[in-house]
Amino acid sequence: MDKIHMVDLLGQYRHIEAEVNDAIRQVIETTAFINGPAVKSFEQELSKYLGAEHVIGCANGTDALQVALMALNLPSDAEIIVPAFNYVAAAEVVALLKYKLVFCDVDERLFTLDVEDVKRKITSKTKVIIAVHLFGQAVPMEELMALAAEHNLVIIEDNAQAIGADYMFKDGSRKKLGTIGHIGTTSFFPSKNLGCYGDGGAITTNDTELASTMRSIAGHGQSKKYFYERVGVNSRLDTLQAAILRVKLKHLYAYIEKRQQAAKIYTKKLSTLSWLKTPEHASYSTHVFHQYTIQVLGKDRDEVSTQLKAAGIPSMIYYPVALHQTPAYQSMQTGNLPVSERLSTYVLSLPMHTELTSDQVQYIVDTLRAL
Repeated sequence: MDKIHMVDLLGQYRHIEAEVNDAIRQVIETTAFINGPAVKSFEQELSKYLGAEHVIGCANGTDALQVALMALNLPSDAEIIVPAFNYVAAAEVVALLKYKLVFCDVDERLFTLDVEDVKRKITSKTKVIIAVHLFGQAVPMEELMALAAEHNLVIIEDNAQAIGADYMFKDGSRKKLGTIGHIGTTSFFPSKNLGCYGDGGAITTNDTELASTMRSIAGHGQSKKYFYERVGVNSRLDTLQAAILRVKLKHLYAYIEKRQQAAKIYTKKLSTLSWLKTPEHASYSTHVFHQYTIQVLGKDRDEVSTQLKAAGIPSMIYYPVALHQTPAYQSMQTGNLPVSERLSTYVLSLPMHTELTSDQVQYIVDTLRAL
């Protein structure tokens, strides 16, 4: 059996090597390294895949969030709600732009924001909720959008970990995550479900005016070359990365299926163990399993991780501390967020990627069952 990786980017590359190499060669031969044809083509292809009116490529997922917030022209005292059990990017951009960061708690079963806690955190100054689709699982968007309409709030979907997932509405309709809120953002960090070979990101929206503003902001605030309509930033999707993403986008359906197949085996084989809890799957979305994250409830998590490592199985903790408990953000939050605090002591992510074989998954399962 081959070595088990947490993420196997080299193995994935071997399957698409000729396509990727040809795409890179074409960019090099055109020498259009900045805003080359592949960038526009990728934006159009991703727009079609997602069903979004507009896609704006940018340098990374954090920039995508920052550009989105800048485009909203919020009042200086605006409050923005962000889940505390989360990667730092959403909280970071709120703090950098000097808005008031308000953390909400998350659902212990699904890991995504708790809508009931969001309701408790809304004030007259709340302007935006950043809905993070964590680990490939969807936030309950139908409920959240109704709440946003009631309070005149903007919803930004952070879709960095769930690109390709579908959301099923009560009326039977479906939409891709990242196209339901007012703005969607995503990251193409190499380990993401749709990842490039460096940094990259994108912003999605169905609002033409907002799209124009965000494209301007991402390009130094220009309305046309050397005409600066607003203060902006320099955030471009590199042409080489766009060319690679065009190749990988063609395979995204297959990549998602492979992740879901591995997750199905994990869940079937591990759900009978009393000392761990397998991740739940919300009925309203197609989980795309950026991570397969268990909760270690009846054993010492660090010891489990050590025993897995000794057996040649990597694991990771996403995330070992809730954001409001870190030095950078402690002063920005009052009150406890018990679920976020508790999850950070229990969660453990198992290997999850497109190259996992059934034998490898079975070996991981057998190792856990023997602990």
